[in-house]
Order: sequence, then structure tokens, then C-alpha cells
Amino acid sequence: MLDLSFEAPAPKVISGAKADWELVIGLEVHAQVASRAKLFSGASTQFGAEPNSNVAFVDAAMPGMLPVINEFCVEQAVRTGLGLKAGINLFSAFDRKNYFYPDLPQGYQISQLYHPIVGEGEVIVDMAPGVARRVRIERIHLEQDAGKSIHDMDPNMSFVDLNRTGVALMEIVSRPDIRGPEEAAAYVGKLRQIMRYLGTCDGNMQNGNLRADVNVSVCPPGAYEKYQETQDFSHLGTRCEIKNMNSMRFIQAAIEYEARRQIAILEDGGQIVQETRLYDPDKGETRSMRSKEEAHDYRYFPCPDLLPLEIEQAWVDDIQASLPELPDEKKARFVTQFGLTEYDAGVLTADVDSAAYFEAVAEGRDGKIAANWVINELFGRLKKEEHDITASPVTPAQLGGIIDLIAGGDISGKIAKELFEIVYTAGGDPAEIVAARGMKQVTDTGAIEKVVDEIIAANPAQVEKAKANPKLAGWFVGQVLKATGGKANPQAVNEIVARKLG
Repeated sequence: MLDLSFEAPAPKVISGAKADWELVIGLEVHAQVASRAKLFSGASTQFGAEPNSNVAFVDAAMPGMLPVINEFCVEQAVRTGLGLKAGINLFSAFDRKNYFYPDLPQGYQISQLYHPIVGEGEVIVDMAPGVARRVRIERIHLEQDAGKSIHDMDPNMSFVDLNRTGVALMEIVSRPDIRGPEEAAAYVGKLRQIMRYLGTCDGNMQNGNLRADVNVSVCPPGAYEKYQETQDFSHLGTRCEIKNMNSMRFIQAAIEYEARRQIAILEDGGQIVQETRLYDPDKGETRSMRSKEEAHDYRYFPCPDLLPLEIEQAWVDDIQASLPELPDEKKARFVTQFGLTEYDAGVLTADVDSAAYFEAVAEGRDGKIAANWVINELFGRLKKEEHDITASPVTPAQLGGIIDLIAGGDISGKIAKELFEIVYTAGGDPAEIVAARGMKQVTDTGAIEKVVDEIIAANPAQVEKAKANPKLAGWFVGQVLKATGGKANPQAVNEIVARKLG
């Protein structure tokens, strides 16, 4: 197991004009359930379809249409809760959250307020090698998404696309345990990582499949500790909510701006108004959207069209037994099984596809060498070309083949990099490429010795210098490798040069 040190979150301290202030942050993360059908209808959830083409009668709120729960979406929510070490409520129920938007045909959203499907859990957020922080999850509830209003297609009117209407969302609500912008982004990243491992959300923030509402408040130093002692939220200051953040970078920037905005108001003698705000990335600032609604503003009441969910513990146990190895456990195993550093294990397990790729390469091989090739050569090249591991032109078998050729003494490290470039750009079997192109390493000591003798005979002055300063022998090694096109075995060259120079 990894030696993780759990620390109380170090607060982000911001110096105002008159005093220091601390940040308090809570997040409501909306994760689209990975499901081919919507929460209450059989309509497709395909992204990028023609506007209003994935809309069932119930999504469009046609009269008399009744919702029917999608069991798979419930299973995905339970799976997510178990992955976050949360309690699963065997009894849960849906409520109507009443509000009017043009892209919400029903005039209400079916959600869960009083009886959510998932209770309290936690997320372990890695902040530095060997240091992690615990962020508590208050609840996870299922709800349906709204549609999308489009305002930039016509100067005189707006359009509505209902394709997203009714898509299943998991709203993951944290406690106000997050104390800085970097930690907030790391928390969202860790949630995304866990759900991708679980297969419950693809985490695509660009498509809006994972987005966060960020609650920000500021308080004097020491006030957070008073909140922890009393659970009295008044110690934390008045919060403002920044809606629909779908970028880690923007989450951090919005928190920084909002904190400084609130500090300026407080130090000027004003009061913070609880409200919902939007972040404008072009201006780098938040702006007011509407006053913050409370639960009573939405007139919640039990949804009369849906019976409560009653889940059997045996079903939950079956889901628990089917969970995959999660990132923290996989990271710990990579450290112990392959002898990797915690940093390298973290890089390799950051994404479920990357972890699977590495394991395929490392199978039956030296784990450290495999990690070096995957991280430095492959990931470096993919990052340069802005590709992810799923777009890699080099398969695990091909990269493993290159490593096998090095281990067998068939090629040197230098030739291996040339071979990697060939495989990356043109494909092919590494062993066949080496044979066809004459890239095999020269291990015949007699042939190498002949080249060494020729270079020594041609450079008597350099020989004298090397005898006086043995460190200069490296010059001869380089000349031999150059003369052999990098094919001479470097270890054999070093030994022969050292013997020849005495």
C-alpha cells in the first residue's frame, strides 16, 4: 500500500487590503450517466445528433406521457456511490423541482431532494507525492438534465434543442471541505478519474458530460475551525454559486476572481448577496445571473408519477463484487508489483486506458523499463501531437517487442529510439524491421576491436590525452559508435576501449 499522509486541508490565504481571508469551497458536480438511453425514456443519449432528434414523447412533456425509470441508470448511480465508498440507500424517491425555463418542457425537473439514492462518501485527493486529502461527499442523487438554449444563431430569436432533456445526471454534492482553487480542480479531476474507471461517466467536459457548480465563500482565519466544531455554516460567510463550469482551468480562475470580489466588498463595508453567478472566461470575471434560490423556492414535492425505489441489498452486493480495481488501489499495486515510483505509478494510472496499455506492455517484462518507454517515449510523443492513448499508432505488442529487442541485446538504446520512430510513423513488426533494415546491434567483439584499433591508430595525440585523463576515453567510445552507425554494443565498446588505453 502507498504511504499516504492525510492532512487537514491547508487553506488558501488571500491577503486583502485590510486583512487576511481564507477560502471555503463546496462543489456540486453534475456527471452524465454513461447510458445509451435517458433516465425516464428510451430516447438515445448520443451526442452531436441533429437538434431535437433524440426526443421521446415524455421528454417533450406531451400530455399523458408518464416517466419509466431506467434500471441501468440506477445501477450506474449505485456503482458510483460504491466507488466513492458511500452508503447506498435501499429506499430512495424522486421529487419534482419546479421552475420554468424554455428548455425544460415539463416546467419541473424530476430530481431527488428528500431521499437520495446515495448517502455519505469520500474522495481522496492527491495533492503531492505521499500527501492526500479527504473531501467528504454529502450525497449523490439522480435527476434529469434540461435541454439547451441556443442564442447565437439568430440576432432576433433563440432556439431550443431538447436532445439533452431527460438525460440522466448524477449530482455529487461535496461538503465545504475544499480550501483552495488547486484543490477544487484536483477534486473534480479525481472524481472524473474514478467514474471513468467505473464506467459510469465518460467525463467529457467539453461536451458538458461533466460540469460543476462551484460554491465560494471567504471567512476570517480560524472561522473554518469554528465551523468544524459547531457545524454552524454562518462561520463560513455567505456563499455564491458559479454555475456550469466545464474546465479545470476555468474552475481555478473563477474561484480566484470570486474570492477577491467578495473580499473587496467585505473590506469596503458591504455584504455578500447570496446569488448564482456565471464565469466569463474572455473577461476572466464572474457576473450575476440570478438571486440564489433555496429549496422552498422550487416548491419540491414527491413526484406522483414515480413509485419510490426499493433496492435489495443482494443487488447492491452483486454490484460491489463487480467493481473494477480503482485508481488508488491500482496505483499502489503498480508501486509494489513493478517497483515504480509513486510519481510514475500516478502518471500511468491517471487514465484507465493508459493503465491498461502499460500493463499490457509490462506483462512478462521489466516494469521499470516498460514504464520509462510508455511515459517518456510514447506519452511524450502523443502529448506533442495532442493525442491520447486511445489514438496511439503503437500497440502494446509493438512497444513490448522493442523492449524485448533491447533486453535480448539485439539493438542498443539509440537504435531502439530510431526503431520506435519507424514503428510510430509506419507501423510494422519491430523484429522484422530490425532484420530488414540491418539495424541489429554488432556484438562481435572481434569486429568491434578492429574498429577501435583503427580509431586509436588514427588519433595518437588523443590517445596520450586519454591515458593522462581516463575520462577522455569517452571520446573514443563515441567515435566507435559513430563509425558503426550506432550498432556496436556500447558495453563491449567501453570494455575494449578501456583495455586498449590501459
